[in-house]
Amino acid sequence: MSTNLHHYHLLSLALSCRKITAHVTNPTSSSIVAMASSSEPESHNFWDAKAASRVGEKLGYRLREIGIIVVEIDLPQELSHPVHQHVMILPLFDLVRCAGISGAGTEKLGIGFGRISPKSVIGCASSNSC
Repeated sequence: MSTNLHHYHLLSLALSCRKITAHVTNPTSSSIVAMASSSEPESHNFWDAKAASRVGEKLGYRLREIGIIVVEIDLPQELSHPVHQHVMILPLFDLVRCAGISGAGTEKLGIGFGRISPKSVIGCASSNSC
C-alpha cells in the first residue's frame, strides 16, 4: 500500500465512448474541487484526442484559478482503461501540464506530463507556459 496516496489532490477520468470527464478531488474530504468535460460547451457524438486536449486545457485553467499546482493521478483507475484510450488521453495530461500543474503518478502510467511535444498538442503551441 502506498503511503503517499491522496497527499495531493486526486485527478480522475471518467471515459465512455461519447464523453470524457476529468475531476479533481480534495484529498481530505473527497469533494470535487475542479471538473471539466468534453460535453461543455457543445456536445459531440464521440470524444477524441482533440476533445481530451480541450478538457485538459479547461481543467488546468480551473486548477490554477483555485491555486492547485500538483495533482496525483488515480493510478488504479487509469490502468483499468483500455490501452488504446491511454494514447487519446495524452493531450489531456499535457494541457494540464501546460497550465503549470504538476502530475504525480503519471510516470507509473508510462506517459508522464510532457511526454509528447507541446507543439503536437492542439492549443498548446500558443501557450507560454509550455
